[in-house]
Amino acid sequence: MKRILTYLLTVLALLSCKAQAEAASPVVKTGIEVLRDRGFEGLIGKRVGLVTNPSGVDRYLNSTVDILFNAPGVELVALYGPEHGVRGDMYAGDKVADSKDPVTGLPVHSIYGSTRKPTPEMLKGVDIIVYDIQDVGVRSYTFISSLGLGMEACGELGIEGMVLDRPNPLGGNKIEGNYVEPGFFSFVSQYPIPYVYGLTVGELAVMINKEGMNRGQKGDQKPAVCDLTVVPMEGWERDMLYEDTGLPWVLPSPNIPFKDTPQYYAAAGICGELYGFMNIGIGYTLPFQVFGATWLDPEKLKSRLESYSLPGVSFRTIYFKPFSGSQKGQLVKGLQYFFTDYESARITETQFYVMQAVAELYPDKKAFEIISGYGLFDKVCGTDYVRTEFQKRYDFTDIKDYWRKDEEAFRELSQRYYIY
Repeated sequence: MKRILTYLLTVLALLSCKAQAEAASPVVKTGIEVLRDRGFEGLIGKRVGLVTNPSGVDRYLNSTVDILFNAPGVELVALYGPEHGVRGDMYAGDKVADSKDPVTGLPVHSIYGSTRKPTPEMLKGVDIIVYDIQDVGVRSYTFISSLGLGMEACGELGIEGMVLDRPNPLGGNKIEGNYVEPGFFSFVSQYPIPYVYGLTVGELAVMINKEGMNRGQKGDQKPAVCDLTVVPMEGWERDMLYEDTGLPWVLPSPNIPFKDTPQYYAAAGICGELYGFMNIGIGYTLPFQVFGATWLDPEKLKSRLESYSLPGVSFRTIYFKPFSGSQKGQLVKGLQYFFTDYESARITETQFYVMQAVAELYPDKKAFEIISGYGLFDKVCGTDYVRTEFQKRYDFTDIKDYWRKDEEAFRELSQRYYIY
């Protein structure tokens, strides 16, 4: 009997270990992994250029650069550095210079500097451009602009394009914000899509291509269409957040360090363009997850925001000293916020309610009256209407209908391009 009991306990222990291992293993395969499983189909015998950064890795954290460089039958001939560079050695906004990759010795062409669209000279001798970067699902994040401009260059020169798909960390259902208006297209608002668009980067690439959205950086040129292939993921579903994928999170840029940071980037990034208004955690350990100032009473701000009964978001008071930036070493007082019900939360609207609450509590600290400029704010909003209407009364209800006006139309349009 004792032996039987010991045997049963051993079997249960083994089954438990197996279950834990299966639970810990990734449930999603990214495009680079699917491409490898398929024997690098579509790249064999071709001269390949690669647009990537440190987030372009497989589940074991092997770089896509190294995977393709060592792939049998694949000739990787050039790398293209978007914002932050191929190896992630540049800070936000810093221009990326042409260089040579220290690991492979390959030339690295900058597409974040004086040149943001690959030139014919950069693409000389290249048969296909591959794109592999982790997206964050927000229009103002510049990597999707680099994606589109690369596709545009490929279309003009008859070069193939390939996107290795990755999860949208905001999921595939969240859509928020207005379209970009004519006259407001820029590198942080490259396409007529909502601020949060609910597509994977592969799905977005197909939409850009088939809807003729590649009309130059100002949106005023004839559409350029490229011969595009998307290598899809396996196992990803639209209701997944990144934590559900089982994949490691490699920060795609310095201020997106955690797998849930994209949620907070969408919720505070627009407000963060109003330099001199609020500290949103840049230069501290919680980028985009706080709203604070040296002059603020956090309890009053918390009480005011809670009076709005915003769905799916909660606030706590916080005090911190930034490690860098204009408020380095100063005591900043404010709120940290959490999405307690992500599905019901209107994440992008959080920042507007913070601006409204501050204006009500501190009439001399209204956002657009204490900053030095707002040009980038209008660019990331894709319009000046949000600013001009909101600053009249600092009441979000004045712009709510405008902010939401394109969401359902885009949902209907985007469904045509769902891969998952």
